[in-house]
Amino acid sequence: MIEARHFVDAARERGFDWYAGVPCSYLTPFINFVLQDPALHYVSMANEGDAVAFIAGVTLAQGTDKPVSRGIAMMQNSGLGNAVSPLTSLTWTFRLPQLLIVTWRGQPGVADEPQHALMGPITPTLLDTMDIRWELFPTEPGAIGSALDRAIAHMDATGNSYAFVMQKGSVAPYELAAGASVMERRPEPTTGVSESRHATRRQWASRADALRQVIAHTPSGSTAVLASTGFCGRELYAIEDRPNHLYMVGSMGCVVPLALGLAMARPDLRVVALDGDGAALMRMGAFATVGAYGPANLQHLLLDNGVHDSTGGQATVSPLISFGQIAAACGYGASLETDDLGNIGTWLDAPPAGRPRFARLFVRGGSSNNLPRPVMSPHEVKLRFMRHLRPTGGVN
Repeated sequence: MIEARHFVDAARERGFDWYAGVPCSYLTPFINFVLQDPALHYVSMANEGDAVAFIAGVTLAQGTDKPVSRGIAMMQNSGLGNAVSPLTSLTWTFRLPQLLIVTWRGQPGVADEPQHALMGPITPTLLDTMDIRWELFPTEPGAIGSALDRAIAHMDATGNSYAFVMQKGSVAPYELAAGASVMERRPEPTTGVSESRHATRRQWASRADALRQVIAHTPSGSTAVLASTGFCGRELYAIEDRPNHLYMVGSMGCVVPLALGLAMARPDLRVVALDGDGAALMRMGAFATVGAYGPANLQHLLLDNGVHDSTGGQATVSPLISFGQIAAACGYGASLETDDLGNIGTWLDAPPAGRPRFARLFVRGGSSNNLPRPVMSPHEVKLRFMRHLRPTGGVN
């Protein structure tokens, strides 16, 4: 058994200062320790997949030669199911490696709750299947440094993630001081939901028109634009391929936590997350996380056409939802719902106001035929993006 400080301090020496995850009783000492260290960052996520996407954003924020800081996603092994999509179609595809700490609930031979009876025995196989090299979490202080060095060497050499599988009783308890885990409530937003609805659906702008507006108001040297999977990214690429663009593939719903990680790790950048209604509905918990932690340099633009466009135009339930009210209730600084394309340019150009901002633009469904796909691989897109927006100094 080790103490939390043994691992955290060794990890800190190697650049790990970002932690994100969903609690597990095995992880309690770590979370309690990190929460009470002002030099470290812990972000409590709505689900494990969001934690993986967030740490991927932190990784994306680094220079391409040597990471300025690294991140760790922590989860119970039951949460691996929630994390499969970003682990296989985001971090693996874009080569955005991160260290995982996965607790081994239901380990064979160790009595546990019935809900872990299946996941326990298959956890190692599941990690192997996802091409994630793993080893048991170190339980002796002297073994921690070499374990971390093996993980870093593997991540740097392959671009793939590495997991420590934590057994019961690996870390000694660490108490949480009274009030240390309580989120400070932010002041109420200065504005609620601004609505500007006047056109009929037929008069709405197309998504391509909206993306042209985004391009016009996001200078490539100071703004990062992250486009959700599906036709959004492909259409952005078709209109104008710029080095400050990242076109997500797969990992539906993860663009917002990915953008959050990037924005928090790079406060010098303006980060624009281009979301879709189907993707937003899939991971609505991200709204709450952004409202709680999101910085002022993050802008969340939802292009809502009411359908899953890239799979044939099947309807979503977005017409029944007020995303603007959800964003406002979750703590975004300002929230806009509009069908007027002109409002989006004004929204994009508005100066930061202390917290993240949200806008929902209603757009027509449909897109041009035969949308191209980027000729570069996702990994190449990522490298270009990171080189273009390489930080000139340290990461706060």
